[in-house]
This record gives sequence, structure tokens and C-alpha cells, in this order.
Amino acid sequence: MVNEIVVRIIAERIMNKGLNPLRKRLFELDDVTNVDYRKAVEDYIITNTADATGEDFVTQ
Repeated sequence: MVNEIVVRIIAERIMNKGLNPLRKRLFELDDVTNVDYRKAVEDYIITNTADATGEDFVTQ
């Protein structure tokens, strides 16, 4: 089970080119090592990028 607030924070940092406070550099998807969190972050990014582009349907 993942914490949706943590997922949103990580995903937003990745999408907005925010800093990873542990590594002192831009946050990258590869920084997420937990499989459950990585999947949740990927899904969040896919869903929210599609909304930003105005697409109604997202394919994977």
C-alpha cells in the first residue's frame, strides 16, 4: 500500500524538475526504488500529463 500524498509529491517534483533532497540534484524516476511507489508515481505522471495535454484517452 502506498501513501497517495507521497506519490503526488514525488510525481510533481519529477514533472516540475524539482530537487531530490537526498541526492541534491533533479528528481528522476530512477530515484524511486520501491516497486509499488514507482508504479504509483508512473501512473500519476501518465494520468496528469494526459490531462495537461487535453487528451481524453491515454494508451500505454
